[in-house]
Amino acid sequence: MQIDPNHLIILAAVVDEGGLTQGAAALGRSQPSLSRSLSALEARLGLPLFEKGRRPLIATELGAALAAQGRMIRAAAAEASMQAGLYAGGKTGAVRVAGTPVFMDAVIASMIAGFQQANPNVRIDQSYGYADTLIRDLQSGALDVALCPLPPDAVPEGLAFDEILQGRNVIACRIGHPLARKKTLRLSDIAPYPWIAPPTASPLYQDLKAILAEIEVDDFRVSFSGGSISAVRTVLEGSDSLTILPYSVLFMMRHHKSLTALDIRIRHAPRHLGILSAKSSSDRPVVRRFQRHLAHEFKSLARTITHQQQASVWGV
Repeated sequence: MQIDPNHLIILAAVVDEGGLTQGAAALGRSQPSLSRSLSALEARLGLPLFEKGRRPLIATELGAALAAQGRMIRAAAAEASMQAGLYAGGKTGAVRVAGTPVFMDAVIASMIAGFQQANPNVRIDQSYGYADTLIRDLQSGALDVALCPLPPDAVPEGLAFDEILQGRNVIACRIGHPLARKKTLRLSDIAPYPWIAPPTASPLYQDLKAILAEIEVDDFRVSFSGGSISAVRTVLEGSDSLTILPYSVLFMMRHHKSLTALDIRIRHAPRHLGILSAKSSSDRPVVRRFQRHLAHEFKSLARTITHQQQASVWGV
């Protein structure tokens, strides 16, 4: 026997509210429409839902049992409506995000934490990669959002690239490094020191080679390579090694009060950090919400850097 779920919801409202008038008010409907719906349900069942001649209305045993089902249907409908609203608002769902390891660990991780604090029902699946891999995964649909540095003219067709931070690199070292104490520095001053080398697939590695090529150093000495940004920081703090870092990464580690940027101008690669995404992925509300969050956080970061009067290396 097929029973209209709406009839059960109406029955539950009438039983719970104690009458047709009260039930109609609770559902935002007219009393006559509720009366017709209950009469149709009784006709369908061939059995009464309320005891005859009783005021206020008293549900029969069957009426009470069906009203309990109506409550469950009404609760499920309310839950479904809430879930649909959360999804439409980008507050549920999953985002697959990846980016270059240095940025993901030093900068993006804290932004993800802030997003999840405000959106605890959103799942973030994070991974690492460089531009070629990230572009391939976006194009195949394996990834929703990527964060990586790209030249403005290197964005493939079908992908969107929203610039969020200017690409600015610095030579980093520990605060007590001999070069950090010098008043005037030239590129040739860095030649004798060992280097912490980024992974060879990283754009930072190419930037390092370009810097050393300026001072005609082709065979530079590497003291440490690979490792996480935490490991790089630890090695820098305990040695006279140098490394190249995006200034935003170094800025995010300022609370450690152990590293600094050398006051020396270096050539910057013609690229910017941005949010790379497949244009079709923007149809998902949670992805749009996450992208807006990242854009807002990076604008705030840029303002903070400017406020801290770091324009000499930030380049603004």
